[in-house]
Amino acid sequence: MKNKNIVLIGGNSGIGQAVKSKLEDLGAQVFAYSRSGEAGRVLDVTADFESLEELPEVIDGLVYCPGTINLKPFHRFTIEDFRKDYEVNLLGAVKVLQACLKGLKKSSSASVILYSTVAVKVGLGFHASISSAKGAVEGLAKSLAAEWAPNKIRVNVVAPSLTDTPLASQLLSNEDKKEASNKRHPLGRYGRPEDIAAATLYLLSDESSWMTGQVLHLDGGMSSIRGM
Repeated sequence: MKNKNIVLIGGNSGIGQAVKSKLEDLGAQVFAYSRSGEAGRVLDVTADFESLEELPEVIDGLVYCPGTINLKPFHRFTIEDFRKDYEVNLLGAVKVLQACLKGLKKSSSASVILYSTVAVKVGLGFHASISSAKGAVEGLAKSLAAEWAPNKIRVNVVAPSLTDTPLASQLLSNEDKKEASNKRHPLGRYGRPEDIAAATLYLLSDESSWMTGQVLHLDGGMSSIRGM
């Protein structure tokens, strides 16, 4: 990763912050954007924009971290709830990808990483809005992986289960909730930002150079096996 230019959207907390730290430790040049600007440059992915300030001419990697967790019974969701989840998870990614495409094409081996959720594959109650939005993200990634393959741009998705981030703080707000979450995962624990960051670094690196259009299920076994 040394001297590679990586654009990181949402690098000020949680998974994005862990990815940023690992990239910098490996010598990458990280161009971080967040709504608060704490990670570097200011960007509100829900706003209208066609370009990003201070982008490098060549972009070797792009990681889009913004997400939402909006859980409630389906009958309580409004159209505006769905719209907000799509705006952050899907449409924000679309705008960033379009803004970065020129730079990605100039790299000899660019890699794009988007994030989904275990709930797309498993089907979980109260997840109708976020599962719909993240399902759209997975569809976008596979389509772009096919379209951009001739340009040697790889596009992959990481689909975690519950991970200990500020976004998930209400779901892990006490020991009972933490223990219940641990028991739902065959490996006996919920995720850590470092778990997701490690997978992201692999997908950004040349070690995954023959991998595109894939959804990496990093979920403690939740999407594929049952615990004892």
